[in-house]
Amino acid sequence: MSDMPPCPKCQSAYTYVDGSLYVCPECSHEWSTEPIDDTVAAEAVFTVKDASGTLLQDGDSVTVIKDLKVKGSSLVVKVGTKVRNIRLVDSDHNIDCRIDGVGQMGLKSEFVRKA
Repeated sequence: MSDMPPCPKCQSAYTYVDGSLYVCPECSHEWSTEPIDDTVAAEAVFTVKDASGTLLQDGDSVTVIKDLKVKGSSLVVKVGTKVRNIRLVDSDHNIDCRIDGVGQMGLKSEFVRKA
């Protein structure tokens, strides 16, 4: 058992291999036997770009570039509406935000430009 690494969670020396995972019998923590490749991890980073290709980040301000109808309502978000303090999410609508006069909503990044 000396060739097995200790559990990174509880430091138990009683780890064992199960398929492609190390397993700790004391805390049930599982981790990969494969070394972590930094190039693969860098490619998996979630990125969102606006209509002109500029990279967006959480907290940015954006401007709407097209009139957008609000689903389930008669409201319309007009061209030029500035949206502050956006939050990026990994879903169909890349941006969660709050628009004055409309409320909470999700926007697609292709209809906004970084302000």
